[in-house]
Parts: sequence; structure tokens; C-alpha cells
Amino acid sequence: MLPLLRSRTQGELLALLLLHPEREYSITELAEACGVTHTAIVREVDRLVVGGILDDRRMGRNRLVKARTNTPVYRPLSDLIAVTFGPMPLLADALSQLAGVNQAYIYGSWAARYNGEPGPPPGDIDVLVVGSPDADALFDLAEQVGRRLSREVNVHRISPESWAASTTDPFLTSVRERPLVQLNLDQETR
Repeated sequence: MLPLLRSRTQGELLALLLLHPEREYSITELAEACGVTHTAIVREVDRLVVGGILDDRRMGRNRLVKARTNTPVYRPLSDLIAVTFGPMPLLADALSQLAGVNQAYIYGSWAARYNGEPGPPPGDIDVLVVGSPDADALFDLAEQVGRRLSREVNVHRISPESWAASTTDPFLTSVRERPLVQLNLDQETR
């Protein structure tokens, strides 16, 4: 995605704003979240406001910024950002480096919205990990990715045998019946 964007900062800024359309951010919050200077964020925001991608408004001395969702480019651009700077690549990268992870899926409301089901923006991201990674390492990973995404990441771990078996377990039945987004954990193909 970077060849299409001006910089990684622009991608991270777009991910934060487009993947959280329900929220306004101050310039200071955006600079801190992206790890760049206030001036760098102002330049990027100015370009994206002029381009019709973002909206901004003043509240006292603060400039508040949010995604502009009422344009034809919002949905395709947010989909593109989601697969390049959103939960999928961040989780796939983190989980691929954790020993004992065989497969991983995003499920729940995030997967439903990603698959086009209408509804409010998801408040969290639910992840199913198939394998036997260390529970503490998995929890730490969820915390780290959650901070980067500004969304809670909930991880549920199951064994490969449980995932492969027929079951009447209500949780697994529900997960299997609803949309799933498989994460690509193969480092060489990403």
C-alpha cells in the first residue's frame, strides 16, 4: 500500500480515522497515536481535508478531525486501509511471530462489517487462535495490538483438535456460523 500513499504516517493516520468513523480526534491525539510531530500531522490532515477524505472543525483552540463517511470513496478506501494498516495485517504479523499458533481468525462484529454486513462500527476485535501458544504471550500480544488499533482485542485460544472436531459447543457453533476472516500467518506470502 505504501506506493499509493505519501508515507507510512499517512497510512497510519487514515487507519486511525477511517477505521474509527464514530470518533473525532484532536491533532495532538493523532500526533501521539502516529508517533510524529504536531506539524507533520497538520500537513497530512490539511491534504486529506482538501481531498474530501476527512472533515475537521474547531472547538475552542482545538482542531477536531474525523473521517468523512458520506462520500462514495469512504467505503472502498476504508476497506483498502483495513487490509493494509488495520487489524488484519497487524494481527497477522504479530501472531506469525508467536510460537504455537497454527491458524488465526477474526470473528464477531469486525468480521461481519468487513464482509459487508450492516451495523455500527465494532467496539472491539475478536480473534480466534488455533494452536497452543503461551497464554501470557498471547495476552500481551492482544494488549499491544489493541493499543496500536485503539480498540480492545479479545483473544480466544482453542486446540487444533477442538477446531477440527464436530461439536455442539455453543461458542464454536456461533463462531463457525458467522463471518470469519482468516489471517495470513505465512510470512513469505505477505
